[in-house]
Amino acid sequence: MIELQDVQAAAGRVAGRVRETPLLAIDPAPLAAAAARMWLKLEQVQHTGSFKARGAFNHILAARAGGRLPAEGVVAASGGNAGLAFAYAAAQVGVPAEVFVPETAPAVKVARLRALGAAVVQVGTRYAEAQEAATKRAADTGALLCHAYDQPDVCAGQGTLGLEILDQTGGDVDTVLLAVGGGGLMAGVAAALEGRARVVGVEPETIPTLERALSAGRPVDVPVSGVAADSLGATRLGDIAHAVAVRTGVVPALVTDDAIIEARRFVWEEYRQVVEHGTATAVAALRTGAYRPAPGERVVVVLCGANTDPTDLIDRP
Repeated sequence: MIELQDVQAAAGRVAGRVRETPLLAIDPAPLAAAAARMWLKLEQVQHTGSFKARGAFNHILAARAGGRLPAEGVVAASGGNAGLAFAYAAAQVGVPAEVFVPETAPAVKVARLRALGAAVVQVGTRYAEAQEAATKRAADTGALLCHAYDQPDVCAGQGTLGLEILDQTGGDVDTVLLAVGGGGLMAGVAAALEGRARVVGVEPETIPTLERALSAGRPVDVPVSGVAADSLGATRLGDIAHAVAVRTGVVPALVTDDAIIEARRFVWEEYRQVVEHGTATAVAALRTGAYRPAPGERVVVVLCGANTDPTDLIDRP
């Protein structure tokens, strides 16, 4: 479980290590005409191309401050984005990183991991298999295990994005929409905004980790498939994310793969922002009406990652 004070501590720890990403004011009409104001939080321009750098730095720096960061460095499992973040943060802090990824991880993400100096091991076809291998490796070597979404310091670090939103809007926000995979971003932002704004967690119909967990009263395994599986492909919601979602009243929303594909192209054509399919799920909720803002609602949509091949967005003659 994490709370606001954990996110505030993380903000102090990662200050100067992560970027304060822009908040872009947009016309609500193309997405939700009833909304009074709307912004895009351009977190895809964060270090390594996603919000994950926030949690990675907080986890590694907190371990170093507590004397828990060994010379063996860090071991992580990731569909790509978390691995990039842990590899980058480890390099900045000066320790080695080993990252386990599924064999299905996009080639662009694997290449970037290696460019950041990480040792890359490809295992299985699902994130859960990579996580199992990483956990064993950390136990065998003594390296610091870095979980993509279900460690308190990771979640608290992701929540610094929520504090930035409050600062950039002057607290004048009602709702934040964001994509959910394992739920680390959702947990951190919901903790940061508790009592101030609601969080809507949007996920593909093909990977409904949040919706199923809330229905079952606990995280449960779900099948993983679809266009966003490379970044939202967690087999189940994290325990921390579930606890925070229940406590803060996170609202779930589901969207189809077709809606995600359309939303990703819309973000490019309307705002000239390149994002990955997982990121586009939050926009798809507004495009399809899976989430409908009330009249006068003030809404922030988080664009959380851009580690994608953009060539299919460019119209060719």
